[in-house]
Amino acid sequence: YNLTRLHRALPQACAEVAPYARTAPRGKKVFVFGTLHYWVEEGTLISLALAGMGHEVTFAYLPYAKYYLPLSRSELLAQDRYTRAVLKPARGLIEVLSLLGVRPEQQMPQELEDAVRRISAYDVEYTLETEQADTNSELYAMRLQRNRQAAQAAYAWFQRHRPDVAIIPNGLVLEMGAVYQAARLLGIPVMTYEFNEEREQLWLSQEVEIMRQDTGALWQARRSLPLTAEQRRLVEAMQSARSGAQVFGNSERRWQEVPTQGSQQARRSLGLDDRPVVLLATNVLGDSLILGRDIFTGTMAQWIGRTVQFFARRSDVQLVIRIHPGEKYTRGATMLDAVRRALPALPENIHVIEALDKVNTYDLMPLTDLGLVFVTTTGLEMVMRGIPVMVVGETHYRGRGFTLDPQSWEEYFSLLETVLA
Repeated sequence: YNLTRLHRALPQACAEVAPYARTAPRGKKVFVFGTLHYWVEEGTLISLALAGMGHEVTFAYLPYAKYYLPLSRSELLAQDRYTRAVLKPARGLIEVLSLLGVRPEQQMPQELEDAVRRISAYDVEYTLETEQADTNSELYAMRLQRNRQAAQAAYAWFQRHRPDVAIIPNGLVLEMGAVYQAARLLGIPVMTYEFNEEREQLWLSQEVEIMRQDTGALWQARRSLPLTAEQRRLVEAMQSARSGAQVFGNSERRWQEVPTQGSQQARRSLGLDDRPVVLLATNVLGDSLILGRDIFTGTMAQWIGRTVQFFARRSDVQLVIRIHPGEKYTRGATMLDAVRRALPALPENIHVIEALDKVNTYDLMPLTDLGLVFVTTTGLEMVMRGIPVMVVGETHYRGRGFTLDPQSWEEYFSLLETVLA
């Protein structure tokens, strides 16, 4: 738990903000929250910027270092004192609030208690990179205790002080999710944000957790507007970078391990013949982008298991399963385990491309007759290439009129049969 960078920067930051804060017209009552040292840094500077614009800002924090490690009461209080000392120069410009010092609301509404339990389960899944949380584990007990304390304190403070708006990172997991739910339950408008792949950029969302990536209002506003030439150029440049194993914009991320080698090379390396090809692209287990996204499948692993068993009986079709390249960074179970549990021995018509295999996903798309996805953006990219795609999870492009969107297992398998026919 290290705030050295903030300690160095804060005096000058406060000096820069103070003249603006004195003369700016009075704005809104704003609540900003942060936990873990990097969000405390970020939240403090956001709070100062808003104070310089005339807003009355309360920056609330919880001084945890690691979300998955227990912390003694004495260590927690020591980190709290340290945080107060670092933030001292900001007093007078913003109100600094430790949620540890707020008398908690002991009787939370049942809806908030249920939300806290759901968030705590997400925390376990996120930490252990799994789709099913053991609610009897020590990790779950620790996360439940911390999230409940955060929710109780925030709920009590919100009732007494009622800000005009709250700004909370992420909003889906950890104490951030608990504070978000407390604000939403009381009808307080909430903004959530997260960093994306590109430096100096972020995702921003109003009234919904940013990790849900709810593009509904954006789609309604822009669905009938054609792309400008510049917008189309940017989309094409991004697609070219993604398929070519290159970086794009301010990102250092490469979406593929190897450059494109052509679809015929992919066909030869996998031993594909002229039978129709179905491409199933997985997500990374434990990624917060897949938490709470199932509609009828239970888990992504269950969907993959039942799907490979279906195609084991369909020798007239070839199924290619592309394990997400990002799984090379995971520590827990993988989607490859789900395939092996369902079919210990794969039939000749089912092919698995593992995370480290030197195959470019985009080389598979020209060979593909049907795409199957949980929530991965690969599904949207296949649609852009004219490939029919079935989406089984709650993703940002589902339900827009250009994907097949089953609502149940029965509808899923019925749609599969219809499309394959």
